[in-house]
Amino acid sequence: MKIDDSAYNSLELAKILGIIRRDCRSDLGADLLSAIEPAPDQDGLVSRMELFRAVEEYRDTRGDLPWDHKLSSVRGILDEAKTSGMMIGEELLNVRRVLTSSSRLKDALAAARRDWPVFASLLEDMRDFTAEENALSVIDEDGRLYDRASDRLRRIRENIRKLRDQIRRKGQGIISDPSTGDMLQERVLTLRNGRHSVLVRQDAISRFPGLVMDRSGSGNSVYMEPHALVQLNNEHAILAEDERAEERRILHRLTEKILAREAAILDAQNALGRIDVFYALSEKIRRDRWHMPVIRADHAFSFHRARHPLLGDSAVPIDISCGEGFRSLVVTGPNTGGKTVALKTAGVCVCLGWMGFPAPFEENSTLGAIDGIFSDIGDEQSIEQNLSTFSAHVTQITKILSEASEGSVVLLDELGAGTDPDEGAALGIAILDYLRGKRALVLATTHHNPIKRYALSCPDVESASVEFDAKTLSPTYRLLVGIPGRSNALLIAEKLGVPPEVLQRAKEALHGKEASMEDIIGELQEKRTSIERENERLEQMREETERMRSEYEAQRQELAEKQDRLIAEADKKAMGIVENAEVSAKSLIRSIEPEARGAAMRKLERTKKHFGLIKDQVDKREDERLTRRFAPDEKPLSPGDEVVVAGTATVGTLESLSGEKATITAGAARLELPVKMLRRATKDESKKERKAGGLRQPAPSPHTGAVRVNVTPPPSPVGVPGSVMVRGMTLDEAMPIVGQYLDRAYRAGYGEVSVIHGRGEGILRREVQTLCKNLPYVENFRLGESGEGGYGVTIVRFRR
Repeated sequence: MKIDDSAYNSLELAKILGIIRRDCRSDLGADLLSAIEPAPDQDGLVSRMELFRAVEEYRDTRGDLPWDHKLSSVRGILDEAKTSGMMIGEELLNVRRVLTSSSRLKDALAAARRDWPVFASLLEDMRDFTAEENALSVIDEDGRLYDRASDRLRRIRENIRKLRDQIRRKGQGIISDPSTGDMLQERVLTLRNGRHSVLVRQDAISRFPGLVMDRSGSGNSVYMEPHALVQLNNEHAILAEDERAEERRILHRLTEKILAREAAILDAQNALGRIDVFYALSEKIRRDRWHMPVIRADHAFSFHRARHPLLGDSAVPIDISCGEGFRSLVVTGPNTGGKTVALKTAGVCVCLGWMGFPAPFEENSTLGAIDGIFSDIGDEQSIEQNLSTFSAHVTQITKILSEASEGSVVLLDELGAGTDPDEGAALGIAILDYLRGKRALVLATTHHNPIKRYALSCPDVESASVEFDAKTLSPTYRLLVGIPGRSNALLIAEKLGVPPEVLQRAKEALHGKEASMEDIIGELQEKRTSIERENERLEQMREETERMRSEYEAQRQELAEKQDRLIAEADKKAMGIVENAEVSAKSLIRSIEPEARGAAMRKLERTKKHFGLIKDQVDKREDERLTRRFAPDEKPLSPGDEVVVAGTATVGTLESLSGEKATITAGAARLELPVKMLRRATKDESKKERKAGGLRQPAPSPHTGAVRVNVTPPPSPVGVPGSVMVRGMTLDEAMPIVGQYLDRAYRAGYGEVSVIHGRGEGILRREVQTLCKNLPYVENFRLGESGEGGYGVTIVRFRR
């Protein structure tokens, strides 16, 4: 898309980009914003938006991408270095920061490329700078060269340090010698003009054995170089010059190495700048409620509750569209009523959207295929070109008429103004009709009644007005589509204090037909306003009804959950009684006479069948509880969908479907379970799981035949799940897994974990609890509550 120069200036895009620039973390993003252009075509726009959304998802799930807050642009440094041939240490340090940040960003993007393939477009601009980073590692954080920058530099600096020690010892002798020390203003050895000297009193200058170098600031003493230090100072000066020469040689060599990769470095800087811009845009989304538009294929746009960004919190949101049912929108109404702001708001949103940026409108706003935006807004009077206001408008409009096409957005403010009203209105109608023939999208404002009538009667042209409160004689800035607006010039003049006799003469001077037109428009506006107010009242009632429905549903759900908890607790107590009865009965049978045991055992078996029916009923109620809240998905599940397991926070990926059975993967677990226990995961649930570093192993209700899980234990405490499933295994299979799992979970830092062993006959449960009693790092353990798996789960708490 092309933004015409006049549109760029009249829409004040530089100021708006400046608002975004404030949230950039460096001048890399700020510089990129200053030179930003709209996407060339819709494919390019979609690519930009996909990349921004990918970076947003990365930030939501994995945190911010690597960034160095000391980064600054190196473009100017490189340009200057091509002339001077050498960069100083601080400049090379800036280059190193860019290269290091680029490498860190490249590694992060490459690691995430499988989840976000669109990162490939950024990675194309990020080359390998290992050699350059190693070369620049000889510079410290203050921009000075380390001694190891070269063997010669190391030797020179070692000699300088040795020589300075000699100078300090010799100087200390001079200061401590009574014959010379008493002549000193201060008993300190000072470096003056690169040579070591002492500060001598004015009255001792002729007696001190040395050469005068400089006068002190007070004028009461002078700096003198002792004769004993002259030779050592000469040697120090030679070594210092050797050091500077070697440093220059090293810096020249490093500069040549960097300039050889100039293009690659600038590409990397550009990639970093894009990430910085994305960060600034993210702040606009989070703080100012900006949103990305939905892209559409046709030539149209529709913005909901759009706001002009330069107006801040004072902006009144408007709904504005074009291309849906009409190609031209003529906005009328009083001066200072918000007509021009409405045009600019639409233009700004189109431009920001085509830059691939979010814009200040609500979600579900749409933006179609736009190939250019043109405007004629404001006073274009030019003294240099000898153009009046009207001539300047006509010159710009002539350009628009020649360049606009079906995919163009044209913004025309005060159409037909600046000349004779009748001729201006006729010209305005002709311009609108010409652009209508070109199928351009036109937003125009006007005060001329003939243009208003044209908008009311012409196909593909719609009227709109900015609302004006006749009671307060002030605008509300709301945009009303479908009704033209009155100019309200006389009402405003009355408010501003124009004498009544002048207003009366103005009313008499109005042509009857024009007055009639204004009266009709006024009546229409009043009816439209009344309808709008009624719609707002109905919308408030609908929202209140929806709020009450939500509260009722929440209360109903709370009561249902409370009922489930009570039933689950009762079931748990019942199962405890059943198990205790079985244990007591077996113990009693072992204690009776052998000849009576057979009959007792047969009676126990009959009783166990009854106990089995009780267990079956408990399991059935638990299944119903887990699946009760799972409404069937409107769209059938298919392999690849992310799903949630009933009664858990587990999110997994559906692998396959076989009749009423489904297989899903969740972290290290592979689950086979009934389809009725699955529902499609929401976007927030999927993001939450990814942000946690992967899918957690589930703790579903351990009912007979409900779920089968195969677990591959992680190799280390990193990534240890919050539960382990051993239901259905033998003791020999299960106990090593439980012991190993509890050890890893304790070392991983868990406070509490779940062991899912199932109900069965309680053999596996008792062995698990016996193991927990003997582990020194287990503080306590208990059976699961309602929603935790109940009687088939042991909750283990670790000591800390």
